[in-house]
Amino acid sequence: MTFWPLLLIALGVSADAFAVALTKGLHMRRFNVRHALVIAGTFGLFQAVMPLIGWVLGTQFARYITEVDHWVAFGLLALVGGKMLWEAFSSHEDTEVDSDRIDIRRLLVLALATSIDALAIGITLAFLPGSIIEAVVLIGLTTFVLAFLGVFIGRRVGERFGKPAEIAGGVILILIGTKILIDHLTAG
Repeated sequence: MTFWPLLLIALGVSADAFAVALTKGLHMRRFNVRHALVIAGTFGLFQAVMPLIGWVLGTQFARYITEVDHWVAFGLLALVGGKMLWEAFSSHEDTEVDSDRIDIRRLLVLALATSIDALAIGITLAFLPGSIIEAVVLIGLTTFVLAFLGVFIGRRVGERFGKPAEIAGGVILILIGTKILIDHLTAG
């Protein structure tokens, strides 16, 4: 897989981490660089490790499903993208209290929850050409940067960018899945 589609995937799976980081920034009484780095680092690490786990799982089953791998890739990307769109358009109750403290346990749960889609992406990457190391590094770094920006923007601007980020991420993933499917069907 070339750099640009991989970057779009990284942006897509990072969108939910960006949205959550935005709300974390929204609930800070004042911007704290150290807290923003902890939040961004946690999201970036989880988003990098989960595709690697997915890739390992995918490569174990690749020989059994090579005839339908393009459908698997399309299905997983469409499912993750659709989930992101569903979450963006469903109503969420904001119950978080403003604080200058980081609840590490809650942060870890949020990082895990937002990285489940990256696990599915990793399974998809097992069926595509390219380096998993490049993918993992790019996804982790992209998530780190977007999460840091999310905290900063959330503190400065508010929550109006969270929903558009989730929508854009969902649409990007669905379009990439569709492209993989079309490329495979037209090549065969």
